[in-house]
Amino acid sequence: MLWLLTSLLKLIFRLKVIALSVAAGMAIAYGLQLRQLSRSWGLLPGDADRQLPGDDLVDDADHTETRSIIVEAAPSAIWPWLAQMGYGRGGWYGYPQLDRAWSPVASARSGSADRLLPGHGDLAVGDIVPTHPGGGFVAKVVEPDRALVLYLDDVILREQAQTAADKGSVRAAERLREMDMPAFGMSWAFILDEEPAGRSRLVERFRLRMDLSAPQRRGLPMLGLGVFALMRSQMLGIKRRVEKPRA
Repeated sequence: MLWLLTSLLKLIFRLKVIALSVAAGMAIAYGLQLRQLSRSWGLLPGDADRQLPGDDLVDDADHTETRSIIVEAAPSAIWPWLAQMGYGRGGWYGYPQLDRAWSPVASARSGSADRLLPGHGDLAVGDIVPTHPGGGFVAKVVEPDRALVLYLDDVILREQAQTAADKGSVRAAERLREMDMPAFGMSWAFILDEEPAGRSRLVERFRLRMDLSAPQRRGLPMLGLGVFALMRSQMLGIKRRVEKPRA
């Protein structure tokens, strides 16, 4: 009887190993397929190599992601939605759980605005597009109906945290002391290309430079999948809002 039990245990173990191997193989294959999709979503031939405004802000990028989507509206109808982005403004139009935008029409946190907000349409070079109450991206390129490029690096982030700490924010001071971030620079470009029949192509590009060790660099493809998920959600959110019939 013992030999039968031993044989069954060995068989179960082998089946588990086989199942885990198959599952791992499927996960890798799916990841590669998804990564390939993420690299080509919405792009036309040559888009990935195309020079865009703001590329020079991170000219030695370790990681670049470019996406595009057709929106059934002219660039002038899309631009106000870009200009009002940010925490405490219109939000980011992506996943509500990650938006962290204060709703302009409710008394509690919720998702992004689904309408254009008065007083948030003016944006100039040097303005902060907030990601949190204490700071956020700096607007580096502001060309209405054409291009918006946001930028952030470790120096700016530390300066914003120090300013918040100087103003008495205990939480900001604690975060400043806890910061052990590598040197980095990142740009986030939103480009509007006019298309025939009153349509537009919204092109987004994310560029990142970060001082990482060799093992950390191997994780950049996974970062790319995360960026793809966020950018895709945001672009679909912008498209949905712009194309939504207005009462």
